[in-house]
Amino acid sequence: QVQLVESGGGLVQAGGSLRLSCAASGRTFRWYAMGWFRQAPGKERTHVATISWSGGSTNYADSVKGRFTISRDNAKNTVYLQMNSLKPEDTAVYYCAADRQAYGWGSPDQREYEYWGQGTQVTVSS
Repeated sequence: QVQLVESGGGLVQAGGSLRLSCAASGRTFRWYAMGWFRQAPGKERTHVATISWSGGSTNYADSVKGRFTISRDNAKNTVYLQMNSLKPEDTAVYYCAADRQAYGWGSPDQREYEYWGQGTQVTVSS
């Protein structure tokens, strides 16, 4: 089993940066793909970035390519999302998730993820 806790959200001006962290518990963390998804007010949750179990492969939504970077530190059971050049449209609750199967490549399909954190709010002002 995996438990996930996000942190690092907050209020930032457009063009600014934030780094989100997701702390995971469970000895099997290193064998699972991880991802970040977000949900804006009144909209459905969408894929932001995912990373394979090994960290060797990543997948980004087109809207965040070149601005966001996902990474993981298996020794610390933590996955990160570095967000640069933030835009107002990035405003959302950001959720960390763990794949339901081991050795995942980092699918952008949120249906593949079983464990979810409670989310952290990111607000980007104009």
